[in-house]
Amino acid sequence: MKTVTVKVPEDLDQRLTNVAEKTGESKSNLIRAAIEYVLSMRDNITPNSCLDLAKDLSGSIDGPTDLSFSKKHLEGYGN
Repeated sequence: MKTVTVKVPEDLDQRLTNVAEKTGESKSNLIRAAIEYVLSMRDNITPNSCLDLAKDLSGSIDGPTDLSFSKKHLEGYGN
């Protein structure tokens, strides 16, 4: 097993010590479990673009298809 050194604030160390004493587990075991939990949660997260998040809305509104680049639709906006 590899050794990793981590610096934590005093209050976090005290909380970790309290939990270790109450549960009878070592601080190292609690830290390993916390790291495993965080990494498993991140494995379940899939990055999404704005398009991915709103793809069910795409095409749900009627209007001009060239709204974002047609100069005739941009008159009066900006300079």
